[in-house]
Amino acid sequence: MPHDPHLADLMRRALEKRPGITEKKMFGGFCWMLNGNMLCGVEVGRFMFRVGKELEAEALERRGASPMDITGRPMRGIIWVDADEAVDAGLDSWLDFAGQFVGSLPAK
Repeated sequence: MPHDPHLADLMRRALEKRPGITEKKMFGGFCWMLNGNMLCGVEVGRFMFRVGKELEAEALERRGASPMDITGRPMRGIIWVDADEAVDAGLDSWLDFAGQFVGSLPAK
């Protein structure tokens, strides 16, 4: 997954004070893990958030959100969010939302 260095820096700053976060190179870009579980990532022009299947419909109602589909089949529980919309809404808001699901998973 190609990434935008500027968006990666924005995400790093938003995550720097959150406990349990690690950064990992994945899919040709960067993802961030919460207690070893994938939380979010960046691509060119958009962010990726893991919200879980139960919160997916609610997440998709938010501005700029769309299903993650890179193979012709949507990846349930993971969404894209347009970078401008995510920044306007506040990355912390999206991180808190995704953290509801990822924070409930057992640590790896």
